[in-house]
Amino acid sequence: MTRTGTLDARFGVATAPTPWAEVEAALAAAPSYQLVTVRADGRPHVTPLVGLWADDGFVFCTGPGEQKAHNLAHSPHVAVTIGSPEWDAGLDVVVEGVVVRATGGPELRRLADGFRAKYRDAWDFENDDESFDPHGERALVYRVVVDKVLAFAKAPHGQTTFRF
Repeated sequence: MTRTGTLDARFGVATAPTPWAEVEAALAAAPSYQLVTVRADGRPHVTPLVGLWADDGFVFCTGPGEQKAHNLAHSPHVAVTIGSPEWDAGLDVVVEGVVVRATGGPELRRLADGFRAKYRDAWDFENDDESFDPHGERALVYRVVVDKVLAFAKAPHGQTTFRF
C-alpha cells in the first residue's frame, strides 16, 4: 500500500516527505529493532530484539516469563525503533501502536516462515495454534497494530509523519 506522509517543516531542512517505500524498506531490512514497553509502575523498558515488518505491522516474539510479556499484559502500548548510527546519513524510524497476540496455526506458520527467510537458521521456529516453539520454551507472538510512523531523514534532515 502506498502511504503519503506529512513533512514537519519545524524539524529539518528537507523540502519533501520521505517516501513510504523507503521507510517500509528500512523497516523490513533492519537486522534488529528496539522495543519500548511500559512497566506496571509506568517506567519504560527498552530491549533489543529481532522481528519482522509484515502486513503493515511489526511482529516479534517473547517468552511468557520475560519482562516484555509482563509489561504487555499490563499495557499494550509500544514503540519500535530502528536507526542509523550516523547523524548525517541514513534513516531513523519510530513505530507507535498497540500489540495484539498473533495466533492460529496457519498465521504463525506464515510468520515463522518470515523469520526463517530473514534470519535463516538462527530463528527457525515450529509452531502450534498459540506460540512458536511449542515443544521448548514457548514464544508468544505479537503484532504491533500501527497508529503512527515517524521517519527521521538525515540527508537532508527532515521529519515525516505517517498516520495509519
